[in-house]
Amino acid sequence: MSSHKIADVLTESLPYIQRFKGKTIVIKYGGNAMVDEKLKSSFARDIVLMKSVGMNPIVVHGGGPQIGDTLKRLGKNSEFIDGMRVTDSETMDVVEMVLGGLVNKEIVNLIHQHGGNSIGLTGKDGRLITAKKLKSEIEPTSEIIDLGHVGQVDQIDVSVINLLLQGDFIPVIAPIGVGKDGFSYNINADLVAGAIAESLNAEKLILLTNTAGLLDDKGELMTGMSSATVKKMIKNGTIHGGMLPKIGCALSAVENGVKTSHIIDGRVSHAVLLEVFTDSGVGTLITKNG
Repeated sequence: MSSHKIADVLTESLPYIQRFKGKTIVIKYGGNAMVDEKLKSSFARDIVLMKSVGMNPIVVHGGGPQIGDTLKRLGKNSEFIDGMRVTDSETMDVVEMVLGGLVNKEIVNLIHQHGGNSIGLTGKDGRLITAKKLKSEIEPTSEIIDLGHVGQVDQIDVSVINLLLQGDFIPVIAPIGVGKDGFSYNINADLVAGAIAESLNAEKLILLTNTAGLLDDKGELMTGMSSATVKKMIKNGTIHGGMLPKIGCALSAVENGVKTSHIIDGRVSHAVLLEVFTDSGVGTLITKNG
């Protein structure tokens, strides 16, 4: 999107800017948007723009491909069970280095390059994310598989985030939590973003994906849906497979204090800007009651 088109979008979006001024918007950043140089730049620009017009964006990022690449270079194979990376102590060290170091600081730097003021942290900082160990149950035997340092959110302490927002910073959060046992845990970034959005009663939860959004049984994009409609689509099998965890996160958010959840196409330049500031958006909007 050119600078002129961005200006046109903003000119038409004054009602949205006024409506969302002072509101918290949690964005899960991942997929193609994290690896394509132009998309990375457009994402950072969107976040800075949101902050400059008075919104409070919070970025939660993934980094699975980057972790996989680093492990490969170290000669360590990645093993997955039900889409989750088996994470032993050595792998967890790599996860912390890649997510909390390389990826997190790159995002912070991009935001700074576009004129923003950002601070990167992991869920271990200020005990922001207290985690508990996640185990996977394999069907049909119901065998419990130990995934190592893979966790789920137990509690969110938003005091650190609130301090950063009060200081006019943009928080950039890596999804690593610390357990009561003192161990570090790698947590799905969608789940972390959803939990933070719920804890802050955020205005919006935005999940970037590598798809256009939610599709109906004819493959058409569904732009606006209630939680009841989404549940029906899950029940009848229209929504299935890899999209289910993301949808579950979006549903939980709108049913626990977040006004709207958005599943948007991160392959579109300035996707966040278009979703927040236009009627048409670039994905699927989910609300509690439609």
